[in-house]
Amino acid sequence: MILNEEKEKLSRLEVVWVDAGYRGENFVRAVQQVCGESVRVEVIKRNSPEFEILPKRWIVERTFGWLNRFRRLSKDYELYTASSEAMIYGSLIRLMTKRFVS
Repeated sequence: MILNEEKEKLSRLEVVWVDAGYRGENFVRAVQQVCGESVRVEVIKRNSPEFEILPKRWIVERTFGWLNRFRRLSKDYELYTASSEAMIYGSLIRLMTKRFVS
């Protein structure tokens, strides 16, 4: 499992926010097995049947939208996950630097 490779970094997590599709004790146990027993798994739930912006989910969706503007990240071209991760970091650094300067 790819998460086992990053156990040291993941042990610092306090909260994992997930969509309703990831609710259930099996998922919680799997996350705690990898990230440590102290991590909380919070399911972000919809409160009404109508469209509603979910604050924490919006942060993730917005970031994915920003990243999809970069041609190299629009498809999975990279052979290795380390290269893909480096492209994501580079793109986010560029976005933050651009916002910092302007």
